[in-house]
Amino acid sequence: MLFHSSIQKDLARSFGATVVVLATIVMTIILIRTLGQATKGSVNPSEVMLVMGLTVIGHLTTILTLSLFIAVVSTLSRMYADSEMVIWFSSGRGLTSFAQPLLSFAWPIFLAIALLALFVWPWSNQQIQDLKDRYEQRNDIERVAPGQFQESAGGKRVFFIDKDSPSNQTGRHVFVSSLDGMIETVTTAQKGQIELHQGERFLSLQQGQQMLRNHQTGEVRVTAFNDYQLLIDPSLKISATDMQSRMVSTLGLIKAPTPVHLGELSWRLGLPLAAFNLLIVGLAVASVNPRVGKSYHLAVALFCFVGYYNMINVGQNWIASERISLPEFMLGLHGGAFCLALAWLLFRHFNASWKNMLAMPKLHRTEGGT
Repeated sequence: MLFHSSIQKDLARSFGATVVVLATIVMTIILIRTLGQATKGSVNPSEVMLVMGLTVIGHLTTILTLSLFIAVVSTLSRMYADSEMVIWFSSGRGLTSFAQPLLSFAWPIFLAIALLALFVWPWSNQQIQDLKDRYEQRNDIERVAPGQFQESAGGKRVFFIDKDSPSNQTGRHVFVSSLDGMIETVTTAQKGQIELHQGERFLSLQQGQQMLRNHQTGEVRVTAFNDYQLLIDPSLKISATDMQSRMVSTLGLIKAPTPVHLGELSWRLGLPLAAFNLLIVGLAVASVNPRVGKSYHLAVALFCFVGYYNMINVGQNWIASERISLPEFMLGLHGGAFCLALAWLLFRHFNASWKNMLAMPKLHRTEGGT
């Protein structure tokens, strides 16, 4: 009990601190990215925090996996540095005996990673896309903030408007610039109001003028008007066939086993398997060698993590392009990683070295000759 509790307490402290640090870093990066999207008009500025929260939830699988891996490596490395491992080894504990307390601590994290990857990941992506679509499908008058230039939903027009009504349906001092091929149109009006005609949304402008410039011929035409109807960009419609696979539920991926869906399924199933294999790798790689520095094995561990996760992403693209099947990839990558991690762990458990293994055949030949 003392053996298990001491290791799990150290793991809990290291894991919690690592999760907080990584989550803060990820939230900062995603916040900057989301603010950039809001500036470009892809995200509603009032929903920046909501989009950021949903994005962070979707990335919790990577945060938890990396935090667990770093916690295992850092905790065991500290025990090596403080000679605690020598005490446990002297009491009859081998390196493989550490697997039981590590798995007892990590199995709730494995379960959380699996649930996040299989269910929360597609849900969060769908919610983010719904927020973006709802904002894109708003009419152009609602999208434009007072006193700011902004593109329309279709990206074909630039609007400037001063709103002075609470309904967001009318505005004053309207400026609209559009480019259709070689024809540039600049329209200004004292007042604009949204009207519906036969199911289409128009912007009715009063007391203004319009300038048309042909960039090919250089011809310019200016027209004054008292009333002008401007068709607003139609709402963007996204069909079910254009929905990205990362927004499809896991059950939907299984029911429609297209190559793209199978690639996404391999990514989701691979996350909890990768977390399990990386736990074994962390147990095998953790140690301290004074000759190479304290951070050497942590750097090796991070290199293993990055390589493993990159292979998961590469495998997803391979399956989507039908270069490899789902069972072959899962068995090759995750099964191969498990075998290599287990062999590495046993190699460390029996304190084997390549020099001794290579010297054994020479020793046998010498004994046979004498």
